Amino acid sequence: MKSLRMEQRLIQLTQELLGKNKAAMDQYLTKTKKEGYEVDFYGEVKPFADEIRTLTEEWKPLALKWVENNRPKYIHLPQINDTFDNLNFIAVFAFQLDTREKRFTEMIKSIDYVLSTLLDRLLS
Repeated sequence: MKSLRMEQRLIQLTQELLGKNKAAMDQYLTKTKKEGYEVDFYGEVKPFADEIRTLTEEWKPLALKWVENNRPKYIHLPQINDTFDNLNFIAVFAFQLDTREKRFTEMIKSIDYVLSTLLDRLLS
């Protein structure tokens, strides 16, 4: 029973992080890149980064344990660690005017791939 609750929580967290990943991309493309955008660190960046940090700190150990126990195709432990790091990077990079677009979008795509693939394996 405990592992079923853990799996349900992992599904929920993974879905939330997919949403945050999309929100970071939307922030970067529709606000940060606009002419005259001024960063509000305490009003925007810190709350968003804190929220992602809270989610990822709960998500990472659950994801690592699930991947270790289930050995899903195309998902490996280092990807979970990298996704954790990348999510916390994009939480801040999304608001920085000097963020390189190609690197940022590649990071977003990588996060999306891992989270989507993990979610697909969890739901199958």
